[in-house]
Amino acid sequence: MKKTLFCFLSVLISPLIALTQVTTENDSITRLNEVIVIDTLTAKNAIGIVPSQIIGTTTFSNYSPVDFISSLNQVSGLYALSGALNTNRITIRGVGSRTLYGTDKLRLYYNNIPITNGTGSSTIEAFDLENLTSVEVIKGPKGTGFGTNLGGAIILNTKQLSNQPTKLTNNTTIGSYGLFKNSLGFTHAQDNFYMTFQYGHMEIDGYRENNRFERDGYLLNTIFKLSEKSELGLLVNHIDYSAQIASSINEENFNDDPTQAAFTWKASQGYEDNNYSLIGLSHTYYASSNLKNTTSLFYTYLDHYEPAPFNILDEYTNGYGLRTLFSGNLDILKNSIFYTFGGELYKDEYNWQTFENLYEENDGNGSLEGDKLSQNKEFRHQFNGFATASYSFTSQLTAQLGLNINKTQYDFRDLFNLGESNTSANRNFKALFLPSLDINYTLSPTNQLYANISRGFSNPSLEETLAPDGIINPDIVQETGTNYELGIEHESKDNRHKFNIALYVMPIKNLLVAKRVGDNQYIGRNAGKTKHQGIDFDWSYKFNVTDKIEISPFISYTYSNHKFIDFIDDEANEDYSDNDLTGVPKNKINSGIRTNFGNGLFLNITHQFVDEIPLTDANSLYSDSFNLLNFKLGYKNQISEQLRVGFDFGINNITDTRYAQSVLINASGFGGNAPRYFYPGNNINYYGGVKINYTL
Repeated sequence: MKKTLFCFLSVLISPLIALTQVTTENDSITRLNEVIVIDTLTAKNAIGIVPSQIIGTTTFSNYSPVDFISSLNQVSGLYALSGALNTNRITIRGVGSRTLYGTDKLRLYYNNIPITNGTGSSTIEAFDLENLTSVEVIKGPKGTGFGTNLGGAIILNTKQLSNQPTKLTNNTTIGSYGLFKNSLGFTHAQDNFYMTFQYGHMEIDGYRENNRFERDGYLLNTIFKLSEKSELGLLVNHIDYSAQIASSINEENFNDDPTQAAFTWKASQGYEDNNYSLIGLSHTYYASSNLKNTTSLFYTYLDHYEPAPFNILDEYTNGYGLRTLFSGNLDILKNSIFYTFGGELYKDEYNWQTFENLYEENDGNGSLEGDKLSQNKEFRHQFNGFATASYSFTSQLTAQLGLNINKTQYDFRDLFNLGESNTSANRNFKALFLPSLDINYTLSPTNQLYANISRGFSNPSLEETLAPDGIINPDIVQETGTNYELGIEHESKDNRHKFNIALYVMPIKNLLVAKRVGDNQYIGRNAGKTKHQGIDFDWSYKFNVTDKIEISPFISYTYSNHKFIDFIDDEANEDYSDNDLTGVPKNKINSGIRTNFGNGLFLNITHQFVDEIPLTDANSLYSDSFNLLNFKLGYKNQISEQLRVGFDFGINNITDTRYAQSVLINASGFGGNAPRYFYPGNNINYYGGVKINYTL
């Protein structure tokens, strides 16, 4: 590990030394552009001078089209854990690391449409990587127009529409564990109408027992240009997937045979079945050269059925809302104020009921639905109002002020206990006023210094607002924190050399803690304070070995020194203050080399190092650190004016490392069984694909 850090520090220091030798030039102001990890320029969604990080098709092509999570892990400061294709958890700068299942405490958008539910949970596995052209990450609460959640925001962007000929594309991938994936696309452009349609199918048996995954989905994205000033967009995304659940296993089983499923999940043949739909209608109007408005109406639907060993969950959610954003310029004195303002209203109705699972009485045939145990409904309302104003004081100095106002309300209905034991209740959180200040200073045409101070929040999840008996906790409050960040960005004039380094500190109070009190039963409470502090670093370089061969090394490094400041577990009578934050590796490195041979042949080698992770609040148990090495070789050729063909072959985990791709923190053993902390990652595996692009 010391050698790894020494090599990183050498890479880090060299560009900083070069930076100090650059003199400042009095040039026109250049707004802070997005940080791009070896990707071509992509439209930036973050408002004004707020820094964000974008990965796109170049990064996606480093990995198998199945491996979306590895692409995200090339973003410094972000760590995505994957227990399975349907079990993902994304943390940004340590925020969300204490969430036991799924992703929360950040806001997820799909083409600027919010797709995070009313309690702050996001399901990124409901979207297909091959339908995306880029992913933009705003780290921390500085994204004033995107919710100011403590974890930040992730914006998924679909394939860009442009004036291009009508074409068909098809990408087929086969691989280990019975993998078959096919993506068929059609793009058409004519006069004032643009459309793209994607259909995808994937199936894979998985590395572990009870691990099969099957998904079908389609995406329709259209734009109608109504006039020179007005255009209308329609987005329809639907995913239908079924996934068996192997669940986590204990340390002994992980070391002996990581392919085995948890005993009860195997016996019950546990799985989840999901239908997810998103429909969005947007209108953009260019009132003048100084004023633009985009307004979106959207509807989401999720139907989820999950037979688990402890019960069977049957739920569905209807969500709908509106988002509007005005942007423009006001001329004041010699300069202009760039401003934005708008609002986002999201409402959903969550219905769920649970049943007994009689799998032990079903003669080995898996789950069997028994008597109803509960039936509930919850209405969730969330409003975000936002505004920003940026002004260039000199040709080098620009500042931006922002304000987000959040109002959240939960209305819980117990439809099962209709008598005196009814637990229906309402939780109306206080309005939060969350300011932000960004400053951007141009040191030279290739170097920019930026700083941010911003306030953020996190809503408690459904599990954290309710006790196991279904009673709302009236004392639970939202987490709040303040982000302090300083960074520097360099991009050479020829765009070949890029690096960004950011240092941040973010104290968070009213830490939300989910304490496990039974099999899949938790109690939420506000337990204390944490301090999130660290360094995010990204570097890439392109150089030509010959006239045709181009080599592009890159590295992203994350240093996380996150601590409990004030955390006393009253039930355990333990003081965990000053301990490392549970669920976060101190060091994470993603690096690689892309080689383009100029004749259509390319070679990508990627590496990931993940440090040990504290698994308990007492820091008494850690997961093992690990290194992963992946390889991908491909070839593309223009057969004719209309036909383009590509081939690729890849190997994941070349060294056949045994590692935990995800972990469950503070796991408890019940019925005399050992705690189940580990979700094993795949062993060495292979894939190959063929891509055809035909222009009509």
